[in-house]
Parts: sequence; C-alpha cells; structure tokens
Amino acid sequence: MDQKEVRQFIIDAFEENYELMRMEGGHAITGEAKQKALEQVLLYWEKLHELAERVTDTEILLTLPEQRTPAGRKYTIQGVVDIVEENGETVMYDVKTHDCDTVAGNPELYEVQLNIYAYIWQTLRRQSLDGAGIIATGQTEALKEAFRSNQEEKIIQAVEEWDPVITIPLDPDRVEATICRFGEVVDRIEDCKFHPPDWTKLKEPVTARKTLPFATHVCRNCDVRFSCRSYRTYAQNQTGKSGLKMEKFLDDYGNDEEQQEWMDGNLESDLDGLE
Repeated sequence: MDQKEVRQFIIDAFEENYELMRMEGGHAITGEAKQKALEQVLLYWEKLHELAERVTDTEILLTLPEQRTPAGRKYTIQGVVDIVEENGETVMYDVKTHDCDTVAGNPELYEVQLNIYAYIWQTLRRQSLDGAGIIATGQTEALKEAFRSNQEEKIIQAVEEWDPVITIPLDPDRVEATICRFGEVVDRIEDCKFHPPDWTKLKEPVTARKTLPFATHVCRNCDVRFSCRSYRTYAQNQTGKSGLKMEKFLDDYGNDEEQQEWMDGNLESDLDGLE
C-alpha cells in the first residue's frame, strides 16, 4: 500500500476500534476529542512509519508458565512484543500508551518487564536478541501545548523534538529477582493486601520531567481514591492552603475541559441512539 492507502486504513481501523470500545465500555467522547485521538494516531504513524515498516514479527505472545509465588501459588507471566530483524540484528519493542517523558523518567519500571520478555525470547525460544526498547505512543506535554497553540511553527518543532522510541538496557542478572517480585505481587493481590503509598509521595511529581504531582497524575484516575487513607490525608493537608476546601479533592473528576468532554461525548452518543 502507498502512504495514502495506509492513512485511510488507519482511519478506518480507528473508527472500528472506537465503536467496539464504545459498545463494550458504554462511554463515548466528543467528536473533537475523537478527532484529537485520531490525529495522534496518524502523527505516531508519520513519525515512526520507517520503524513500523521494518517490523518483521508483530503481536508476538511471550509466555513464562509454571511459576510459583513465595506462598506456593502457580502463575504465568505473559507479554506481547514486536520484533525488528535487520542487518543481522534483532531488537524487541514493547508498545506503551504512556508518553516518552514518563518512560524516560521511570526507566526501571520498564526494564524489569523487558528483561523478562528478553529472557523468554532468548532462553525458552533460543533466539538471539541484540537490544530492546519502548515505543511510547502518548503525547508529551510539549506536543499538547504546541497543538493547543495552533501555530504551525511550534507544532513542527515539537514533532521534530518528539522521540517516542526509548532504548531500554537489558540485564539478565536481574531476571531471577524480577520473577520473585512478580510472585510477591501475585501473593499480595490474592491475599487482598493493597497498601497505597505514603501520602507524602502523592505530593511529589511522577518524574523529573512532569510537574504534576502523583495525586493529580495517578490518583485522579483511580476510582478507589475516595476510600484511600493516603489520598484523604493528602487532601486534608492541602485544605486551608490558598483557601482550598476538602470538597475540591472529593469532587476531582478532572479539569473543566475533561469533564465537559466526557458529558458532551455521552450526550452525543445518547442523541445518536434516539435517531
């Protein structure tokens, strides 16, 4: 397919996937928000089509079965990766919806996962591997700001500076410890031990590249925050500062623009259903 045909294929696939997710989840977004999402998908293709065209194997399921937790529970580790084989080298990529600032600011969170995938690929599949990386498809703050400005010069500069491919170092010596940590997490989940971080962590930025605190970047997306001791303590320690009230945190469903998009999207969906 030529570039025009690929672009149309992406648009058609985007629409199909959106409708499937809308029917499964029961939620919709506004036409404007959907258009922004489509533009990001197309931008991702335009930025990375040379790498995407070199992918030799996609959506490869990697499985590490018959693992046991410290408590003796059986579990399986699974993951899906893409492989690029070129010039005698093999590189593994894991696609994430996170933005590259988050990935680059927390490389250790991705190293453990890719090290396991590399171990499965090299040990169980007995295939060579020369490197690994994360492809971060999410928009950075710089990209969002550039598109909000509607200034072509800023958009071009932000796109040129955007590098969604982050190389992740592989360390086979860490695999055993990582598998052990996975097992510990499985035990905690099965034993219903869900301990939130200390409330002071909620004040800190997620990474050095992101100024928003943990409470805004992470907790806002957690439906359990209203019954979370750490979040309540965080909110209580913020009240009284600059006239803030506790209700501000208990009613935090995103900023006005995000809330309006959610309501407009669902209203549009309901009206479409009446036609």
